[in-house]
Amino acid sequence: MTDSQPAILVLQDGTVFKGTSIGAKGTASGEIAFNTGMTGYQEVFTDPSYFGQLLVMTTAHIGNYGVHETEVESEQVMISGLITKKFSNGYSRPSGISSLQHLFEAQNKVGIADVDTRALVRHIRSKGAMNAIISSENLDVDSLKAQLATIPDMNGLELSSKVATTEVFDVLPEQVEAKYRVALLDFGVKKNIIRCLTERGCHVRVFPLNATLDEINTFKPHGYMLSNGPGDPSAMPNSIALVKEVVSQNRPVFGICLGHQILGLSQGLKTEKMFNGHRGINHPIKNLLTSKGEITSQNHGFVITRESIDAQSEIEITHVHLNDNTIAGIALKSKPVFSVQYHPEASAGPHDARYLFDQFINQLNQTIS
Repeated sequence: MTDSQPAILVLQDGTVFKGTSIGAKGTASGEIAFNTGMTGYQEVFTDPSYFGQLLVMTTAHIGNYGVHETEVESEQVMISGLITKKFSNGYSRPSGISSLQHLFEAQNKVGIADVDTRALVRHIRSKGAMNAIISSENLDVDSLKAQLATIPDMNGLELSSKVATTEVFDVLPEQVEAKYRVALLDFGVKKNIIRCLTERGCHVRVFPLNATLDEINTFKPHGYMLSNGPGDPSAMPNSIALVKEVVSQNRPVFGICLGHQILGLSQGLKTEKMFNGHRGINHPIKNLLTSKGEITSQNHGFVITRESIDAQSEIEITHVHLNDNTIAGIALKSKPVFSVQYHPEASAGPHDARYLFDQFINQLNQTIS
């Protein structure tokens, strides 16, 4: 990108922010959300859980260390568009393979820079989650408002089918012996979830959304992983029914993010849309079983309701978010089944939550012993 071109951001409530075009020229829309992480933007942008969202980065500088071929959670940029304060067209890291600008242009991703992101985030925090639209090809506010009115609300929106695999595939350990067989139900899985399993000796077979329990069990899995993903979990009745069948087998089950929500719904719990979601790498969690705190990476706009858990005698709350006391983890009291709302596979500075994968492995050991 050479000459600066204007761009515009219009929110669902009519608020307008003007800025400079970054990435490809065009128009992008979706639910607007903000991420508080100061590093790891490439992993964030390629996280399938962000599919369909316009993302505001609260840190001031984005793009300054370019992109690297290994720092991805999927094969493409998943966000609909980017909103940032300062955007770097160049990069200074010797191991970088290209600029973020080049990546966005190559994948036709639209963005806007030179936005007062502090004012924008304060507005979102005050007004709640809403849809928005970015454009660098159409600067007419009324026209963009008309387009914005046609964008579906995230409530009731199923998005996993947009990002999940359509074919079964296997990933085997490279450094250790394959001791465990884990069936992973793909709702939009991040690469590092698979990596955390294979590092611990798991042969992971990844299954698409339309897989049946009989098809999955031809693999003879020792346990099941329910992955992360985008969208409203309540809009996935087939997946909810499948997970209910999976749980009934009394084998180890570990759910993360959307997988956690689908697990809850399969057991009669309820989910709700948050006023503002949790997105960033610095979210504090308390493990109620150990009374220890964890600094975690999070990316979700829905949560399991506390009231629905209180009505269930067979489910216990294992983790809570210390900022707002929302449910961050559950476990079934009589089965080796547990889940968390956050991302233990991510590197939120420390690896405070990686023990959850070891907990899952311990359950697998008990199953095959």
